[in-house]
Parts: sequence; C-alpha cells; structure tokens
Amino acid sequence: MPVVAALYHFARFPDPAALKGPLARLGCSQGVKGSLLLAPEGINGTIAGPREGIDAMLTHIRALPGCDGLDWKESFAEDMPFGRLKVRLKREIVTMGQPGVDPRARVGHYVEARDWNALISAPDVAVIDTRNDYEVAIGSFEGAVDPGTRSFGDFPAWWEANRDRFHNKRIAMFCTGGIRCEKSTNWLLGQGVEEVYHLKGGILKYLEDVPEEQSLWQGGCFVFDQRVAVGHGLKPTGHALCHACRRPLDTADRQHPDYEEGVSCARCIGEYSEDRREGFRERQRQIRLAEARGARHLGPDEA
Repeated sequence: MPVVAALYHFARFPDPAALKGPLARLGCSQGVKGSLLLAPEGINGTIAGPREGIDAMLTHIRALPGCDGLDWKESFAEDMPFGRLKVRLKREIVTMGQPGVDPRARVGHYVEARDWNALISAPDVAVIDTRNDYEVAIGSFEGAVDPGTRSFGDFPAWWEANRDRFHNKRIAMFCTGGIRCEKSTNWLLGQGVEEVYHLKGGILKYLEDVPEEQSLWQGGCFVFDQRVAVGHGLKPTGHALCHACRRPLDTADRQHPDYEEGVSCARCIGEYSEDRREGFRERQRQIRLAEARGARHLGPDEA
C-alpha cells in the first residue's frame, strides 16, 4: 500500500534548478511518483511510494537549505495514485501573483485542528475557504464563505471587492494542506487586517485528527491525485475526475446523460468543440487499450 506524503515548505532557494536533478534521480531510484514544485520561495508537492522511498525523499528534502523544519501529512492509497514523478521549476510554489508576499516574514495565528471548531463557531469570526470553486463544490466547513474563485491568484481581487463584508470580524481561513493560507494570511496582514487565523495543517490534518462525530466538515476534500477526494480518516470518498475539465464528480454526476467517461460531464459539455471531444475519446480509447495489455496509460495530468 503506497504511502502518500503531502508537503510544502517556504525557504530561500537561490538556484532551484540545481535542486531539481538530484530530487528527480533519488525519487526514480526509490520508486517514488508524484509531483514536486521548486521555486525561489521553496518546495511544494505530493509524492507516493514505498515507505523506504518516501523516507529517503523526506530526508533529502529536509537537508535542503532552510528545510530542516519541514512538516508533511501522510495518508495511504490502495493503488499508486500517480503515473510518474515530475519535478518542475516554477516562479511560485503556489501562485498568488502578489509581489512582496513572504510567509517566512509573518503569517496569521495557527490554530490546531482540535481548537478549530471553537474558533469558527464564535459569532465574531468570518470563516473563508481559500480554495478554488471546483474544490469547494464537493465539501467545505459548515457556514464558510466561498469566494467562488477559479484560481488562487483571484483571491486578492475578491478580497478587495468584498472586504467591507468583514468589518469588525476576525478572519479564519483554511485550505487543503495549509500552503494557500500561509500566503493569504500574510497578504491580509499586509492589507491591515489585524486578526487573522488559519487551520494548521489544513483540512487534511482536521480530517485526520477530529472524530467524525465532532466534525463541522461537510462533504469531501479534493486532493490533487487519482484518489480525487478524501473524507474523515483520509479515506477516499469515491469521487472521480472528469478528464476533460478536471472537475470532481460524484455518483450522481456520473449518471448524468452528459457524462461520458474521459470525454465530458454536465459542467463542461458546452465548453469544448466536437473536435476536442473526439480527441478526448481517442485518448480514452488508448487508456482502455493500455489497461487491456496490463499497462498504465499516463493520464492528462501525468503526461
């Protein structure tokens, strides 16, 4: 059973390109797959593999400059959730597009998972989900504000347009694993918001630590691998992914007349031309042929 490790760490990497090769070679030698992003501000990603391989990768990453305090969250998958290992260079490890944002300088108050319910139940607290709209659609905390953003880079503009809604409120923010809140709380503090809190370890830590009978979480938490979404105890929820538009789908979505595996769903049926959909059908045919041979065809997110 593969170990899945979700990780990020803000650190100063003067030459991220020099770190790419050694990471990729180690991962490949250890049977580790997944995705890692390197940028001048640090590292971010999710990897999966055997226990020994994950341990070797984490030891290597913790030895990188400024990464000795690396934290990560582990879960397990029935099957390998990635097709291969990708180590990529980026301008940011999570794209916000705001110059001067530096979570190493300051962030909001960390709130442990066990204390989160009390905070977000307080009447003077506004709870904001910093994730993308397709993530929020399958699950969120009860009463949380959904900004409806299509990407994290849209959050600053949304805040500027809506900040008056939160006058005299304490702000509590959350995301999948914590990385988006590191940036968004730093940015809000820079905008003059005085009391900003965020869920330490993100939704994944909450679902791991808080018993379901005490939970204020509703639905599934989208994850960026082939499990698609997890629930309490970090168990897969059974969601699938539309490989045309990358949106998560539940059982009802897959029973809709517009759903065609690998080709379309009810949400994206009008977003692609028939020529594009024919291309998707050919890709799906190649996937089935590979499965019949006992091989694995790299999906659209793995190629």
